Amino acid sequence: MTGALAPLVARLRAYPARSRAIAAAAVLSLIGIATFGVVASRDTRVTLFATPLHTEQLAEVEQCLAAWNVPHAATSDNVLVDRARRSELMLRLSLAGVPHAHLAGSDETLSRVGALTPQAVLEAQTRDALAADLALGLRGLEGVVDARIVIAPSSGGVYADEPQRDASASVRITTAAGTHLGARAVAGIRAFVAGGVPGLDAERVTVLDDRGLALDGDAGDDASDVQTALQSALDAAFGAGTTIVRVHREPLGEHRDVHDVHRSALGGSLARASSDERYAFGTKKYSKTSATEDHGSETREERRIAAPGTTARLTVAVFVDLARGLDVAKIRALTTAAAGIRPERGDAVSVEAVAFAGPGSAVHVTNAPAWALAFAGILPQALTVFALVGVAAFTGRPLIAVATRAVETASLRGVVRDVATIAPERVRGKLDGEPPHVAAAVISALPAATAAAVLELYEPDERAGIVRRLARANPSLLPRPEELISG
Repeated sequence: MTGALAPLVARLRAYPARSRAIAAAAVLSLIGIATFGVVASRDTRVTLFATPLHTEQLAEVEQCLAAWNVPHAATSDNVLVDRARRSELMLRLSLAGVPHAHLAGSDETLSRVGALTPQAVLEAQTRDALAADLALGLRGLEGVVDARIVIAPSSGGVYADEPQRDASASVRITTAAGTHLGARAVAGIRAFVAGGVPGLDAERVTVLDDRGLALDGDAGDDASDVQTALQSALDAAFGAGTTIVRVHREPLGEHRDVHDVHRSALGGSLARASSDERYAFGTKKYSKTSATEDHGSETREERRIAAPGTTARLTVAVFVDLARGLDVAKIRALTTAAAGIRPERGDAVSVEAVAFAGPGSAVHVTNAPAWALAFAGILPQALTVFALVGVAAFTGRPLIAVATRAVETASLRGVVRDVATIAPERVRGKLDGEPPHVAAAVISALPAATAAAVLELYEPDERAGIVRRLARANPSLLPRPEELISG
């Protein structure tokens, strides 16, 4: 390898110092341009998740990022995002509950079943796959963020005295913030799960929320039903975001049996009492008589029974945006009528106009247009192209001139060796048509007598140009840097 580079090194050393410096500067410039292009076009995005995602998880993440206008690139099992925004996006996705835990459905589970799989294992895998299918179906309901289902199959008694156990199921529901499931929604969830499991009765399906409370779908759902109905009515009348409705329900914690008896007279007063008192002075006799007269009455009995869990008191609060300038009294009257407020029960309605928080208090999401997102994706490549074009426009002519002079130098070195022993007339013929600097370079390598004879063969004006080149200390074939820059 060293022997192969020796001729090249010797040839480079034969060039003048100025030529070698210019060539080295040109090579360093090209290396710098190439390095800048590689760095500018390098993809600095990183994977968003440390572990691979499943297909449905990847779809959820892409949907959220697209809704937030976040530039990203999806791979087969992950998402590429900007390194600086990775922590922010992980936090936002975590708060949104995305992605959900992967649930292996029937297709995925049964694809792993082999011919030698035991029957007990096959039944357990089938049951888990069925629970996953039902949970995936519940995730699509409005207000339901996540759902998990556990199915307990029916089993007959092994022994004669062991009772038979019917199939049952437990459902855990995670709802969105501010969402409450009403009685009809809970009943629908029970019917959905019971319809998907053979031999399962809807009454044996237990529905829980994240707090561990059973969603029985009883009168306790009155608050959520009233809140949903009232909020939808106010949004339709005054616009979404104008009002905020919150309803609080106080359940009755005891059994109440109220018995009222009402009596009313048939005519006039219900009863009348009279008294007669006399004294006879002559006989010194005293007498007193009392009488009571009852005109008859009508009796009416009323009995009210309140079971535990019924509504004891309902409180409704309505927040109205102060900037809208709405009539608070009118909204209070409409709320009282729509919510079915009963003052005798102690129900209360509060409607107040308050200043709503501005958009600055919420999480800022940049709604960038589509052209901005597309431009951001091609920005590194565009910068690389513009940089290369600018460098080429600035240094193109000098680099071409350097390359041309280098080629001329390499070709004329052979000419100098050939003409060193040739007659001056033949040297003049060889240099016919060459520029002054090339002729000066060749003549400077000739013996003094031969060089003088060759110069005598040139015209006076051409000879003057060559002599000016020869007068320099180092008449090289490569021009000086200032001559290259000036063109």
